[in-house]
Amino acid sequence: MRHCDTLLHAACIVTQDDQRRIIENASLAIDKGLIADIGPTAELQQRWQASETLQHEDKLVLPGLINAHTHAAMTFLRGLADDMPLMDWLNKRIFPVEQKLTPELVRLGSLMGYAEMLRTGTTACVDMYLFEASVFEAAETAGLRCLGGEAVFAFPSAAFSGPEADLDATRALAEKYRDHDRLRVAVNPHSVYTTTAEILTACRDLAQELNLPLHIHLAETPSETQICLSAQGKRPTEYCRSLGLLDVPCTLAHVVDVTSEELDLLARKNAVVAHNPSSNMKLASGAAPVAAMLARGIRVGLGTDGPASNNRLNMFSEMGRAALMHKLTGLDPTLLPAGQVLDMATLGGAAAMHDARLGTLAPGMAADCIALDLSEPNLQPMYNEVSHIVYAATGMETRMTMVGGEVLYNDGHFTRFDYPALRQEMRNVRRFVLEASGS
Repeated sequence: MRHCDTLLHAACIVTQDDQRRIIENASLAIDKGLIADIGPTAELQQRWQASETLQHEDKLVLPGLINAHTHAAMTFLRGLADDMPLMDWLNKRIFPVEQKLTPELVRLGSLMGYAEMLRTGTTACVDMYLFEASVFEAAETAGLRCLGGEAVFAFPSAAFSGPEADLDATRALAEKYRDHDRLRVAVNPHSVYTTTAEILTACRDLAQELNLPLHIHLAETPSETQICLSAQGKRPTEYCRSLGLLDVPCTLAHVVDVTSEELDLLARKNAVVAHNPSSNMKLASGAAPVAAMLARGIRVGLGTDGPASNNRLNMFSEMGRAALMHKLTGLDPTLLPAGQVLDMATLGGAAAMHDARLGTLAPGMAADCIALDLSEPNLQPMYNEVSHIVYAATGMETRMTMVGGEVLYNDGHFTRFDYPALRQEMRNVRRFVLEASGS
């Protein structure tokens, strides 16, 4: 009999492996942060002796969900400005407050965002914001995985004086976290309309030099396309191609306003798209052609975007909305079936993270998983586990969230930080935001 750190027993495990196996009365053997074995409980109990046993026989276990695009710190702006067009929302309400930010405000907002993610079954995210060192500090406190980097703009931000300083900060983060198991750095040019060709080229060069992925908002709205055509004579996707941004591993957020030819290009370049259905619907940006992307073999993850343009950091909400949105816009109930959407929230998210260890429960993979309480009335009765995950679950059924074999959330308790104290600190953050916004 072999020894492992943890044996986790469950009513069933949705593996998301190559065969998409669902194993009833199943267990995971976890050792040194990785899955050592998976299979029927009776078999694993014969093969493994564990230092700790987690009893989840009344729960469904699945891979942790991965938020492929977010700005977690923006919890402090949740609900401040709603029901506005994207450019007005950014320029009139969001950017003015962000000009007055401090590292501590970003740390607190990020930690609250990560609390929401862990509570609703998210174990990893792709982040972009200001004062990203504070975002990473919060992620390290919370314990989840984060691929992030300082947002790069053509103009000064509250964090730095301009693009050179933004890139210097990215380089410093990459050096600090180069050996970290859960925190990794990306080069994060904000968008084509907030940068220049020279800045985007510098971002590409830094990504190539340090072997980092690149993460950018791209083709989010028709108005962005018009801005890019007027300024550069090219549509956003072609503009990025011409500058070589698609030649490095990249995660492209939104990708709503694209042509068939541009989708063919993204498929050839092996780019990853982060689809943000709630944000795109709320800001009336349009519906990304996700079915066409998947048909071309483009890897697509799901993202919440920030909690100021979504109001939630809940990947269960995002799965349900993605499935329904595309059935409606395509007038086809067969589009984006539940299994395909769950793939986006797990395997597609792993692609957006550029981390092959994530997205599935199989030997050798990271022990990142969540447990849903099957006794909840909205999960009764159970005919199809994947259907329930996508269409019936809300995320509030999450009773356990684990990253690298470490339980970070357990039935109302965050194991790494004091949530009641964080709630109290967020009251002070609210007062700052109200003053900064003139509300």
